[in-house]
Amino acid sequence: MASTIQALPTEVVYLITAGEVIDSLASVVRELVENSLDAGATRIVVSLWPQQWRIRVADNGCGMNLDDLQQAATAHSTSKIRSSADLWKIHSLGFRGEALHSLTTLADLEILSRPVGGKLGWRMTYGDGGKVVQVEATAIAPGTVVTVSHLFGNCSSRRQGLPTTAQQMKAVQATIHQIALCHPHITWQIWQNDRQWFTICPAATTGQLLPQILPQVRQGDLQEIKLEIPNPLNSEHRTQNSEFSTFNSPLLTPNYSLPTPHSLLPTPHSALTLVVGLPDRCHRHRPDWVRVAINGRMVKTPELEQTILSAFHRTLPRDRYPICFLHLAISPDQINWNRNPAKTEIYLNEIVYWQEQITQAINQALSISSTNLKEAVHTTRVSKLLKAAEAKGGYNFNPQNPNENPKTPNSSLPTPNSLKAVAQVSNTYIVAEHSGGMWLVEQHIAHERVLYEQLCDDWQLVPVEPPIILYQLSPAQVSQLQRIGLDIEPFGEQLWAVRNIPAPLRQRDDCAEAILELSWGGDLQTAQVAVACRSAIRNGTPMNQQEMQTLLDNWQHTRNPRTCPHGRPIYLSLEESALARFFRRNWVIGKSHGI
Repeated sequence: MASTIQALPTEVVYLITAGEVIDSLASVVRELVENSLDAGATRIVVSLWPQQWRIRVADNGCGMNLDDLQQAATAHSTSKIRSSADLWKIHSLGFRGEALHSLTTLADLEILSRPVGGKLGWRMTYGDGGKVVQVEATAIAPGTVVTVSHLFGNCSSRRQGLPTTAQQMKAVQATIHQIALCHPHITWQIWQNDRQWFTICPAATTGQLLPQILPQVRQGDLQEIKLEIPNPLNSEHRTQNSEFSTFNSPLLTPNYSLPTPHSLLPTPHSALTLVVGLPDRCHRHRPDWVRVAINGRMVKTPELEQTILSAFHRTLPRDRYPICFLHLAISPDQINWNRNPAKTEIYLNEIVYWQEQITQAINQALSISSTNLKEAVHTTRVSKLLKAAEAKGGYNFNPQNPNENPKTPNSSLPTPNSLKAVAQVSNTYIVAEHSGGMWLVEQHIAHERVLYEQLCDDWQLVPVEPPIILYQLSPAQVSQLQRIGLDIEPFGEQLWAVRNIPAPLRQRDDCAEAILELSWGGDLQTAQVAVACRSAIRNGTPMNQQEMQTLLDNWQHTRNPRTCPHGRPIYLSLEESALARFFRRNWVIGKSHGI
């Protein structure tokens, strides 16, 4: 009987491969722009004619000579790897050699290029299979211009299956924005139908570039840190023996030089760049701005994205999400890019280690340090300060136990006297001054943040005698109290005895009401928030100078001092320069008197 399994014709293989790599206008832009970045371009111009299915990408990169142009569009041709061993030393954005060849299968392809230092440029057009069908000398500046015409002209069903033109243009814009965030030193010009669509100006850092992409965010709303972190222990020997170094990779440094094995020196460290929106100033309705990039490329890594979201837990209001861009520059041998043809998904080694480093970096970015103590005025935050509506109560302020060992000072944290308590306004707000201005701190939620983190670090249940008696609890309420560790047992008909309680509640007169509140549901962390809120100093409580200063000192050293566990902003900053402008201190006295 004849075999039913046969080898596919070459043209079918090429169509399948092309369909995996090129599936939209945005994918064409992504592949061509990545080639431009690999060529060391610092200026990229993208022109689109969507109704004509035409794209052109021009750059000022290193360009190609005649021999390279003749080989560029053939199947699986690349200058970036040579052997299977190079797959573990990927330091470029492209390496598979499929993009240009796939474009010859699905469209008409033309490339003009002139190498840096070359006296002559060349224009080539390609046919099926990447074969050169026309060659001619041409006048062109050093760099490369790639034009793709009649995209999917031989696959009418593909065109019909794509979204509308407006949606495709939105995808193109998102693609360029993602790449620009990873390479902030690039100048971008984007044209649509011969009209300038948008531009992106180069910036020294991603944090300075981000407001161009997200206009509703201001520079003062962001905190950016760059850290050098050691590689995982079990990868150090591989890094030292590696031929390439991510930390010195041209993809990750503003001054691009063509990658050669001799110019890349091994390093035992990786780099972490983090840009976060400060939770008291900006957040989102959706987790659409939790972005992760690795070695110059935006990737989808659910494990790292979830780590970021967890690090912001209990710093944002309910159903709000952070703005966070994370860029890891790590040793190439930690990454396997062969997971998705678009290279948007990866396999990452030692993922638990990187999760720990990311969490520590976010905590550092959200802390209040001497470097970010001076802040610009944000008048919009005044309307966000919630009016206190809590009943007055006793204030049992319990500073840190003197018998406990204080935490080791961290250089990123302020000195105890960075903020000096000056006065109390309406028995609710603490006026604090520092060298650059003044802050207004809401005493209840500042103390709530202190207590909440103490409870997270040390959730203690202490015995209480006599027991607290509760009435008419449902089985669900009893189960909830047992779930968070309370010792509760029947004490009679419709009566329950609670024999231990969270430590901060033992001095309170309303302990029974607090336990009843905890019985209504939620996990342990929800219970910790509720205990912290009920135990914190109430607004309307007078405080003396020492009590205010102790609260400020403890609050400054919390991990997330900008918001309370419910996501409310804790302080309002007013900088000295803003005060000087308001009071016209730059006026000349004589002139202000009309002299």
